[in-house]
Amino acid sequence: MKNIKQPVHVWRWPAQITQTTADPVDDGRTTLPLPDKPSIAVLPFDNMSGDAEQEFFADGIAEDIITDLSRIHWLFVIARNSSFVFKGHSIDVRQVARELGVRYLLEGSVRKAANRVRITVQLIDAETSNHLWAERYDRELDDIFAVQDEITEKVAGAIEPAIIAAEGHRARNRSSQDLGAWELLMRAVSDFWRLAEKDAVEAIGYLETATERYPQYAPAHSMLAFVLLFSAQSGWRDLASVRDEAAKLANQAIDLDDQDTWAHVVLGYMHTMNRETTAAIKRFTQAIELNPNFASAYGWRSFTKAHAGLSKEAIEDANIASRLSPKDPQNSIFHAGISLAHFLAGRYEDCIEEAQEMVRQRPGFPSALRMLCVALARSGKIDQARVHLDMLMRLQPNISASQLRRTLPYPSREHLEQFVGGLIIAGLPEE
Repeated sequence: MKNIKQPVHVWRWPAQITQTTADPVDDGRTTLPLPDKPSIAVLPFDNMSGDAEQEFFADGIAEDIITDLSRIHWLFVIARNSSFVFKGHSIDVRQVARELGVRYLLEGSVRKAANRVRITVQLIDAETSNHLWAERYDRELDDIFAVQDEITEKVAGAIEPAIIAAEGHRARNRSSQDLGAWELLMRAVSDFWRLAEKDAVEAIGYLETATERYPQYAPAHSMLAFVLLFSAQSGWRDLASVRDEAAKLANQAIDLDDQDTWAHVVLGYMHTMNRETTAAIKRFTQAIELNPNFASAYGWRSFTKAHAGLSKEAIEDANIASRLSPKDPQNSIFHAGISLAHFLAGRYEDCIEEAQEMVRQRPGFPSALRMLCVALARSGKIDQARVHLDMLMRLQPNISASQLRRTLPYPSREHLEQFVGGLIIAGLPEE
């Protein structure tokens, strides 16, 4: 403002109401370049039932469509955890597409009543805002999986008419008997991806019910195994108490369905925790071969490679994971791979930068605080390292150097001591 020295708060009129500064999707807003193949994000479907309990059902429809589309190798599909950050927000399709780096958006709504469901869906070209295709489905609930497959095929056909829609698409071959298990799984997933301890407890309860009632349903076994392992890594459960159960559940999932990508991720995760790098990488690679758009598999493979000192490869995988799911709550794990890769390569300042991003995204995540603390200590910033060690020990009062030596997944003793020794410099007790 002319002749006014102090800053002045300026308001824009008319107000732009598509988003507000309080919206989480505003944080770190960026424009991502389009990939070199057709790209799409499936937004959370609106629940039109007037019943908050049906939110999980609407989310599940969208999530399963994402899963089916992800198996089409010529299509670039944004992961569920990134597209779902827009849930509950009024959106500008062009802005959302720019933030996720995609050409197409799929929107929809679900209305469920008694044993019938109405699903409406529309495919939008975000560059032009043109509607390429729209459809409404009124079906009995036992037809729901057939509807999902039909939507997937029509979306694929609308995006790439020259390619047969069903190419690369694995039919689910699910029956109405799976519906109860699927609903429990969707409830669990909806809770778990908030990544808080109380929500993980709720998710475990739903998944345990699903595995008991529907012992032949592979996804419930694999997701329960993953939630248990992640809970242990986050300090919510003891690793020794869940290790055997998680391995059993993941192997049961593979026996039931060897195409279950989460089961391969869990087994890779198990190999990582057992310091079996080659076997872990093989499992994550199998998951990627089954679903080339599976951000989590790239992220966890990065995590494994970083612990093995494969810094360049770890960073490459983490970057792919972040591109496939730029707004994923798991991005703290993806940053962990990059941060650790820099740390073991002796690039402590780069490590600090990545670790600070991890802490910004998940302030209460013990792994993020450990990484930042050790990088600060190794770079000579002892006072700052001690501040973060105090925060870590408030979260994990029983943490010690000997405990970390038993549980951290470093296959190399030298790398293990490089990490644990940094925490000791900051003041971590031996016992």
